[in-house]
Amino acid sequence: MSRPPLPPFDAETAAIKTRLAEDAWNSRDPEKVALAYTPDSQWRNRETFVRGRQEIVSFLVRKWAREHEYRLIKEVWAFRENRIAVRFAYEWHDEEGRWFRSYGNENWEFDESGLMRRRIASINDLTIDVGARLFHWPQGRRPDDHPGLSDLGL
Repeated sequence: MSRPPLPPFDAETAAIKTRLAEDAWNSRDPEKVALAYTPDSQWRNRETFVRGRQEIVSFLVRKWAREHEYRLIKEVWAFRENRIAVRFAYEWHDEEGRWFRSYGNENWEFDESGLMRRRIASINDLTIDVGARLFHWPQGRRPDDHPGLSDLGL
């Protein structure tokens, strides 16, 4: 199974790979997201360690059961050969209606087929007022004309 673009990455292919990841995560479809990772992919997500596609699916099911109206923007920070570093922000609310903006960084490593074999994520949550929200597109893929993180000053 191949998931283009394939390494080694340049500025254009790193940006494409990042947008494809953002689109998949904004789908909130755990099975779809998991297909971008190797069967034995290793994650560190905050304090949680995940290994393999089935654990990825289980992790995402739990995540999106807690994080309602999830909307994510990713941006390339750096790239080299088969690695991409991204920064991201996403907005969501909990069951009590409290809104959050979560900020983070991810380090990605890909195999030769373009599947991610390692994902290391560091994330911090900030409580925000509903009026401070910046991600207002309908649930799903971020529209092409919606500002990115740098454009929003994040």
